Order: sequence, then C-alpha cells, then structure tokens
Amino acid sequence: MIAAAIGPTVPAALTLQSLPLFPLTAVLFPDGLLSLRVFEVRYLDMISKCRKTGAPFGVVSLTQGNEVRQPGGTEAFSQVGTLATIHDFESPQPGLMLVRATGTQRFRITASDQLKHGLWVADVVRVPADMVVPVPDDLRPTADALQRLIQSLQLQADQPGPMPLMPPWKLDDCGWVANRWCELLPLPVALKQRLMELDNPLVRLELVSDVLTRTGITI
Repeated sequence: MIAAAIGPTVPAALTLQSLPLFPLTAVLFPDGLLSLRVFEVRYLDMISKCRKTGAPFGVVSLTQGNEVRQPGGTEAFSQVGTLATIHDFESPQPGLMLVRATGTQRFRITASDQLKHGLWVADVVRVPADMVVPVPDDLRPTADALQRLIQSLQLQADQPGPMPLMPPWKLDDCGWVANRWCELLPLPVALKQRLMELDNPLVRLELVSDVLTRTGITI
C-alpha cells in the first residue's frame, strides 16, 4: 500500500493502491513551492480529490512528451519525484484551477501505470530525507548570497505575486540552501533532477556553489 510505503506524512485518506502523478517540465524539491494552472480533465479530477481529502500527489519531471497531453503522444518521466501537498486553491472559472503546493518528501517509483483518461499512477517507496548538515565555512558565501536574495525579495513584498521561497529560512542547512538555489537558478531540468536525487546534501551544495561561482553570483 502507498500509505505504508511512504510513511506518516501521507494521510490515511489516500487509500489508492497507487499515487497520482503530475509530470512536469520542472523539478520540485522538498520545501519548495509549486504553482500550477490546471485545466486538463485528468488533473482537474485528481486535484479536486487531493484537495478534499488532504492527500498529496507526486510531481515528476518529464523526460519525454509534453505537460499537456498530445493525441498519439508518449510520456516518460524520471523515477524519483517529490510529494506535493496543496495549501492554496482557487477556481476562477469552470474547468480551471489555480493551485499552490509545497514539496514534502522524495519518493522512488517501483511501478507505474497510465489510466484510460490519461492520469499516471505509481507505486512508490520513500527516499530518506536529507540529513541536516551545517554549511561549512568554505561554502558560507553561497548561503550568504541566498540570505541577501531573500532580504531583497522581502523588500519587494509589495510587488504582485507571491514570494518564490517560503520560510522558515534554514540558512545553515546544506540541503535547504542547495535546494533553494536549484529552484532559483536557470539550470537545465535534467541537471536539477540529478541534483535533487543526490543523497548527500553537502555534495549538492558544493555543486551549486560551483555554478554560482562561475556565474559571478558568489566570489
């Protein structure tokens, strides 16, 4: 059962034998924010059910195909994704949902199937959360640069649209700092996916720090 496989963060209301998936041309990281404009029938029904039950859905990055289903098209996606829980919902008109969700924990797909109406479902197992690793001194500039960016965004709080990052700010946690930079930087989706899958948060931060140094964001 899915609920047994991925642990107590999944409500008992999700009694499906498989987790509903939302393949995207993006990567969702734990503690990350996801904004969705939902209009396909296969996802309208899924989001409605998840919202009513408080159940999560799985976000996976596409490796083949498009976010919007194409006649005769094929879809393929990464086998590691992130659970998303809905925290903000609006339906401005019939057939359209505006959703804000938060990434919680990573999972690995063990089996998947596409239902008749196009929705993908999967059996998954939980990927352990990152260990909390303090940011070492040599990577401190990467965390400091993120802190400056957060402060700049807070000064622009009167601008339209929500903040792209959500507190609490864990600026001394390698995994949290690395994940936020992965979301903010214009990296290829395949690279973001590889970084998200890394088990070692310190290595992830080292790789992100190298990118920041090459782009001149940190010195």
